[in-house]
Amino acid sequence: MDNVTQLHNTTPKQLQDAILQGVKKQLEELKKQYQPKEPEEYLSRSEVAKMLKVDIMTVHNWSKKGKLKKHALGNRVYYKRSEVEQAIVEL
Repeated sequence: MDNVTQLHNTTPKQLQDAILQGVKKQLEELKKQYQPKEPEEYLSRSEVAKMLKVDIMTVHNWSKKGKLKKHALGNRVYYKRSEVEQAIVEL
């Protein structure tokens, strides 16, 4: 069965205003929740070492053990900042 909505004593202008108010309210709610997506930042081994205040060999060892996920392009190794931050666990 179809849903039926009947409007009595409502002008087209009043209906348009009511719809517009509903849309505006929904847009305001979306604006509050909207988080713009930032481009992923890639860091070199030395940048990760500096960020975590450790030696480059420590970064290398953590990568070998799977604690840090590395990405390669040619001979270069990069780490996603978000993945490095996620690797830090709360104790």
